[in-house]
Amino acid sequence: MTKVRQRESLSPLALAWRRFKRSKVGIAGGVILLALYLMALFAGFLAPYNIATQHRQYPLQPPQRILLLHEGRLMRPFTYPMVRERDPVTFRNLYVEDQRNPQPIRFLVRGERYRLLGVFTTDLRLFGVSEGRFFPLGTDRFGRCLFSRTLVGSQVSLTVGLIGILLSFSIGILIGGISGYYGGWVDTALQRLIEVLLSFPRLPILLALASIIPPRWPSTWIYVGIIAVLALIGWAGLARVIRGQVLSAREIEFVQAAKALGSSDLRIILRHVMPNLTSYLVIAATLALPGYILGESALSFLGLGIREPMASWGLLLSDAQSFESLRLHPWLLTPGLLIVISVLAFNFVGDALRDAADTKLA
Repeated sequence: MTKVRQRESLSPLALAWRRFKRSKVGIAGGVILLALYLMALFAGFLAPYNIATQHRQYPLQPPQRILLLHEGRLMRPFTYPMVRERDPVTFRNLYVEDQRNPQPIRFLVRGERYRLLGVFTTDLRLFGVSEGRFFPLGTDRFGRCLFSRTLVGSQVSLTVGLIGILLSFSIGILIGGISGYYGGWVDTALQRLIEVLLSFPRLPILLALASIIPPRWPSTWIYVGIIAVLALIGWAGLARVIRGQVLSAREIEFVQAAKALGSSDLRIILRHVMPNLTSYLVIAATLALPGYILGESALSFLGLGIREPMASWGLLLSDAQSFESLRLHPWLLTPGLLIVISVLAFNFVGDALRDAADTKLA
């Protein structure tokens, strides 16, 4: 069988998957996103400490190294405990490794209790040390484990986009679909509303809406409020594009035939119009997700988003606002690095999906 016949025998989904696999960057982005969401899903198991636990004797401790050689001998993975000393010149706290007392890293250890996957309570942790403390990414100014807070913070930063996309796309598809399908005065009124919303600058309206959220709300309510704020300013642009897509789709022959046969508007929209928009919606959602991650991070960084005792990457990044802090404690930038990695991964996957949806490519 020739290559042309083989291509003709494949389904559209199989052809799209074959085009997607050609993008090595897209595959890499997908693997990175899978790893990030698995990390968020099992954050409680991977995190050695509770995010609110303060180790006041270890404020702003640098990350501890994981080693295999001690005095020239090969050992199981271990770390050296940190000892705090006072610099006699600058009077700043310094941390030095106590290389006389290696601490073996043990797996499947008992620690503070947490709720695994939000279903049942357990105290089992992936790793830890039997004596002392182990901070793979160091600590913040309160002595809280930055590694644990970064893992748990990923649950907020990575899910804000998913839930926000669900809400904003639902509004955008509904408004844009009604506007494009019915036209007339309905289309005119809805498009003027969209133009008004798009005329507002994004950042000021985002800050204004976020400031409406009462500071006394519980953390979970603030999380829902941030998602609602991001969704309210994110649907207008999508609605305009959906309106254009529906305008062209309603003129297709099989849509006109369905109208002639007396099919209801709801059936025509769900059965004939929306399937033609599926590929675009998937690509648009993938490319829009980084905007929600960056939006939540910006609000939390400015103190208008997620608040203590919850954690998010933007909130953690707010500890590194000064050059002096970055110079002395560069490990506080770790959440920002994860924001960059996740945004790039989403963009890589979105570009690969866009190429996969292009039927002009072989």
